[in-house]
Amino acid sequence: MQGKIIKGIAGFYYVYVIEAGVYECKAKGVFRNKKIKPLVGDNVLIDVISDSEHTGNITDILPRKNELIRPAVANIDQVMIVFASLSPEPNFNLLSRFIVMMEYNRIDTVICFNKTDQVDSESLDKMVKDFSGCGSRIITSSVKENKGIDEIREVLQNKTTALAGPSGVGKSSILNSVFPEAESRTGEISEKINRGKHTTRHTEIFNITGDTFVLDTPGFTSLDYNVVEDKDLRFYFNEFTEYEGKCRFNGCVHVNEPDCAVKAAVTEGRISELRYKIYTDMYNELKNKRKY
Repeated sequence: MQGKIIKGIAGFYYVYVIEAGVYECKAKGVFRNKKIKPLVGDNVLIDVISDSEHTGNITDILPRKNELIRPAVANIDQVMIVFASLSPEPNFNLLSRFIVMMEYNRIDTVICFNKTDQVDSESLDKMVKDFSGCGSRIITSSVKENKGIDEIREVLQNKTTALAGPSGVGKSSILNSVFPEAESRTGEISEKINRGKHTTRHTEIFNITGDTFVLDTPGFTSLDYNVVEDKDLRFYFNEFTEYEGKCRFNGCVHVNEPDCAVKAAVTEGRISELRYKIYTDMYNELKNKRKY
């Protein structure tokens, strides 16, 4: 019997089988021996132990079209990265790292600036403008004011989407608005430290309708992007693409070289200063780590 892993908790995997329901399964020892860990989103084959109790064993993991380490998911069509417009304060460096990793994994990204009711229009417009050239679709939303929810629903339609972002930005609230049956716990922002409480403890996939799936993932505060070489980082900043080959030097990394087309574009306002500053910080960090 074939199904999709929709949740994994404490060594148990919950496999959704169309027209049969959810089976609680254990993974065969062969996966441990091969150091293969089933992921939420995996399409798997199971042997049924009990139809009445809906239990079984996972016997095979079908080929993955992609996989991510954090969030730990497989076979996704896109990632929707959610950041609050104000509370908690958006970390644009972290957002840029996430975009780089999705570009590296060749996974489409959608950026959602949520909680727009908490920020003035000028600040919101600057956020959108700064990231308008990054290659991701950008949505602004407010669950409180029911803004952007229809656009989010349209973006999710007929795709498997990983909903990601730091804790407390409203991922679960968005999921509840689009799919009330998800019943994700929303929680509140801790006023003391102004950081989200980790309300989502495990990765879980929800079947919204037909071929529409959403994965609600645990919050994160950091991201390891060291798989990217410093000299290749420029290829994951979409704003730089049209300037490739127009610099004075071949292989220009757009940092210290003279007559650089990218730096000229930043000076002339055609590339966001914020995004360029984040790029140079990331480049120098990768370059320095490579030395050791």
